[in-house]
Amino acid sequence: MLTQAEADGLMGMTKHFARPPATITIPPGTDDTYELAGLDGREEFLVDVWRGMLRLSKLRFQNRVRTAVILVRLDVDGAPHTNPDGVRLPGTHLHLFREGYEDRWAFPVDSGVFTLLSDPGTTFHEFCAFCRIESPPPVQGVIT
Repeated sequence: MLTQAEADGLMGMTKHFARPPATITIPPGTDDTYELAGLDGREEFLVDVWRGMLRLSKLRFQNRVRTAVILVRLDVDGAPHTNPDGVRLPGTHLHLFREGYEDRWAFPVDSGVFTLLSDPGTTFHEFCAFCRIESPPPVQGVIT
Protein backbone atom coordinates (compact mmCIF):
# COMPACT_ATOMS: atom_id res chain seq x y z
CA MET A 1 0.00 0.00 0.00
CA LEU A 2 0.92 3.64 -0.31
CA THR A 3 1.74 6.18 2.34
CA GLN A 4 -0.18 9.44 2.17
CA ALA A 5 2.99 11.25 1.09
CA GLU A 6 3.49 8.78 -1.78
CA ALA A 7 -0.15 9.08 -2.84
CA ASP A 8 -0.02 12.88 -2.70
CA GLY A 9 3.12 12.83 -4.85
CA LEU A 10 1.49 10.52 -7.39
CA MET A 11 -1.69 12.61 -7.47
CA GLY A 12 0.38 15.74 -8.08
CA MET A 13 2.54 14.14 -10.77
CA THR A 14 1.96 15.32 -14.32
CA LYS A 15 0.67 12.48 -16.49
CA HIS A 16 -0.03 11.95 -20.18
CA PHE A 17 -1.78 9.33 -22.32
CA ALA A 18 0.70 6.56 -23.17
CA ARG A 19 -1.10 5.83 -26.46
CA PRO A 20 -3.46 8.76 -26.97
CA PRO A 21 -6.60 7.88 -28.89
CA ALA A 22 -7.70 10.36 -31.56
CA THR A 23 -10.89 10.95 -29.58
CA ILE A 24 -12.67 9.69 -26.49
CA THR A 25 -16.33 8.74 -26.78
CA ILE A 26 -18.64 8.41 -23.78
CA PRO A 27 -21.90 6.89 -25.03
CA PRO A 28 -24.27 5.07 -22.65
CA GLY A 29 -22.70 1.84 -21.41
CA THR A 30 -19.10 3.06 -21.77
CA ASP A 31 -16.55 1.16 -19.67
CA ASP A 32 -13.08 2.03 -20.98
CA THR A 33 -9.60 2.19 -19.48
CA TYR A 34 -6.70 4.20 -20.90
CA GLU A 35 -3.03 3.86 -20.01
CA LEU A 36 -1.18 6.90 -18.70
CA ALA A 37 2.45 7.55 -17.85
CA GLY A 38 4.21 10.02 -15.63
CA LEU A 39 6.43 12.46 -17.48
CA ASP A 40 9.54 10.77 -16.11
CA GLY A 41 8.32 7.43 -17.52
CA ARG A 42 8.86 5.57 -14.23
CA GLU A 43 5.22 5.44 -13.05
CA GLU A 44 2.29 3.98 -14.93
CA PHE A 45 -1.29 5.10 -14.32
CA LEU A 46 -4.76 4.28 -15.63
CA VAL A 47 -7.78 6.45 -16.20
CA ASP A 48 -11.17 4.73 -16.24
CA VAL A 49 -14.20 6.17 -18.02
CA TRP A 50 -17.60 4.70 -17.17
CA ARG A 51 -21.14 5.82 -18.00
CA GLY A 52 -24.49 4.37 -17.00
CA MET A 53 -26.70 2.61 -19.49
CA LEU A 54 -30.13 3.64 -18.22
CA ARG A 55 -29.40 6.83 -16.30
CA LEU A 56 -27.24 8.80 -18.74
CA SER A 57 -26.26 11.34 -16.09
CA LYS A 58 -24.44 8.63 -14.09
CA LEU A 59 -20.66 8.87 -14.66
CA ARG A 60 -17.51 7.58 -13.02
CA PHE A 61 -14.02 8.75 -13.83
CA GLN A 62 -11.11 7.39 -11.85
CA ASN A 63 -7.34 7.68 -11.83
CA ARG A 64 -5.47 4.57 -10.65
CA VAL A 65 -1.85 3.70 -10.06
CA ARG A 66 -0.15 0.32 -9.66
CA THR A 67 -3.18 -1.29 -11.31
CA ALA A 68 -5.52 -1.34 -8.32
CA VAL A 69 -4.85 1.74 -6.15
CA ILE A 70 -7.49 4.40 -6.75
CA LEU A 71 -6.00 7.86 -6.26
CA VAL A 72 -9.04 9.90 -7.38
CA ARG A 73 -12.58 8.90 -8.34
CA LEU A 74 -15.38 11.23 -9.38
CA ASP A 75 -18.88 9.79 -9.06
CA VAL A 76 -21.60 11.83 -10.78
CA ASP A 77 -25.26 11.09 -10.02
CA GLY A 78 -24.46 7.72 -8.45
CA ALA A 79 -25.49 6.22 -5.14
CA PRO A 80 -25.01 8.28 -1.97
CA HIS A 81 -21.78 7.55 -0.09
CA THR A 82 -21.15 7.23 3.64
CA ASN A 83 -17.64 8.03 4.87
CA PRO A 84 -15.97 5.98 7.63
CA ASP A 85 -16.92 8.72 10.14
CA GLY A 86 -20.63 8.35 9.25
CA VAL A 87 -20.94 11.54 7.19
CA ARG A 88 -23.23 10.87 4.21
CA LEU A 89 -22.72 12.55 0.85
CA PRO A 90 -25.13 12.80 -2.09
CA GLY A 91 -24.69 10.82 -5.29
CA THR A 92 -22.20 13.29 -6.77
CA HIS A 93 -18.94 13.27 -4.80
CA LEU A 94 -15.16 13.01 -5.15
CA HIS A 95 -13.10 10.19 -3.61
CA LEU A 96 -9.47 10.90 -2.74
CA PHE A 97 -6.94 8.34 -1.51
CA ARG A 98 -6.42 8.46 2.23
CA GLU A 99 -3.78 6.30 3.89
CA GLY A 100 -5.35 3.42 5.78
CA TYR A 101 -8.72 3.94 4.06
CA GLU A 102 -7.74 3.84 0.37
CA ASP A 103 -10.67 5.39 -1.56
CA ARG A 104 -13.32 5.06 1.18
CA TRP A 105 -13.32 8.81 1.94
CA ALA A 106 -15.32 11.12 -0.31
CA PHE A 107 -15.80 14.87 -0.39
CA PRO A 108 -18.34 17.28 -1.86
CA VAL A 109 -17.59 18.29 -5.43
CA ASP A 110 -16.15 21.78 -5.83
CA SER A 111 -18.29 23.62 -8.41
CA GLY A 112 -15.29 25.82 -9.19
CA VAL A 113 -13.35 22.76 -10.36
CA PHE A 114 -16.16 20.74 -11.95
CA THR A 115 -18.31 23.35 -13.63
CA LEU A 116 -20.76 21.44 -15.81
CA LEU A 117 -21.43 17.96 -14.40
CA SER A 118 -24.32 17.49 -16.84
CA ASP A 119 -21.82 17.44 -19.75
CA PRO A 120 -19.67 14.26 -19.78
CA GLY A 121 -17.10 15.77 -22.16
CA THR A 122 -16.52 18.87 -20.07
CA THR A 123 -16.45 16.81 -16.88
CA PHE A 124 -13.90 14.41 -18.38
CA HIS A 125 -11.57 17.27 -19.32
CA GLU A 126 -11.97 18.90 -15.91
CA PHE A 127 -11.24 15.53 -14.25
CA CYS A 128 -8.09 15.24 -16.35
CA ALA A 129 -7.02 18.73 -15.28
CA PHE A 130 -7.74 17.88 -11.61
CA CYS A 131 -5.59 14.72 -11.93
CA ARG A 132 -2.85 16.58 -13.82
CA ILE A 133 -3.38 14.57 -17.01
CA GLU A 134 -1.98 16.72 -19.81
CA SER A 135 -3.35 16.97 -23.34
CA PRO A 136 -6.42 14.74 -23.05
CA PRO A 137 -7.95 13.81 -26.40
CA PRO A 138 -11.12 15.58 -27.48
CA VAL A 139 -14.40 14.00 -26.46
CA GLN A 140 -16.67 13.34 -29.41
CA GLY A 141 -20.23 12.21 -29.94
CA VAL A 142 -21.47 12.52 -26.37
CA ILE A 143 -25.19 11.97 -25.84
CA THR A 144 -26.29 14.11 -22.90
